[in-house]
Amino acid sequence: MTNAAASPMVHARAPGKINVFLKVGAVLDDGYHEVATAYQAVSLYEDVRAYPADDFSVEFNGSIDTSGLAVDGSNLAIKAARALARKAGFRGGVRLAIEKNVPIAGGMGGGSADAAATLLACDALWGTEATREDLLGIAATLGADVPFAFTGGTAIGTGRGDRLSPALAKGQFHWVLALAEFGMSTPAVYSELDRHRERHAQDIFPAQLQPTVDANVLQALRAGDPAMLAESLHNDLQAPALHLAPGLARVLELGEANGALAGILSGSGPTVAFLVQDADTALELQVALSASRLHVVRATGPVHGARIIHD
Repeated sequence: MTNAAASPMVHARAPGKINVFLKVGAVLDDGYHEVATAYQAVSLYEDVRAYPADDFSVEFNGSIDTSGLAVDGSNLAIKAARALARKAGFRGGVRLAIEKNVPIAGGMGGGSADAAATLLACDALWGTEATREDLLGIAATLGADVPFAFTGGTAIGTGRGDRLSPALAKGQFHWVLALAEFGMSTPAVYSELDRHRERHAQDIFPAQLQPTVDANVLQALRAGDPAMLAESLHNDLQAPALHLAPGLARVLELGEANGALAGILSGSGPTVAFLVQDADTALELQVALSASRLHVVRATGPVHGARIIHD
């Protein structure tokens, strides 16, 4: 995208996301599920600084505990850098320094944001001049949420969540995020969803193979109406996640008892996202939940996707 091969360092930033709506289709023969989701990028960011190097490495710091993160070739940011190098025929490497603020295994796409920011930073650092379509193509091979972390804003995701259509969202939505001290495995939550559906097969409608996003969600986003959106929040993964981590139900109850319009697990959890009316209510809810010894941050959305930051 840019020719900046001589740059001593490139800084890129990408946002975390909230799934304001997530419908999961029936399990397919390959074990995967089609989804229909409404993503909103929010102002909780991952910052990636890319430095010239002969090989590929990554190090972490930030506002959350990163001690358990892999720093070898299995890390998604390293995978992103190597994928771009292969496509561009680049023979060098990169040293990545990532400041993490999005919870790890928290359902907010932190690893996907790392990968999206890494693609943008390495493209600029190496002067590969990849097109936006090239980078989005690589993003789609890395994980279902990576293309959205690259584009940001508000979008509808179908297929595995990686087929994106922009969605119009008016104004600004205010969120209060309760961050858990533990992570949840996305595959484990999906497996629990399949078991949940088997257990309750007599009581719930069979899942569609190709789900769709509720029209009320799109209308609420277009109107910029948090109260309307609160009534339409939905996540098929919430019930199985609560079955695996029952304590999250108390967090949801606390938020809704202290001024939230509604609460929802983001993605596969365990981050609980509370939608509130305005900035004042967000601050009041943050104070109330913090008093209950929860780790809470405020965020707004929608925000831009991955972009270069000029330090």
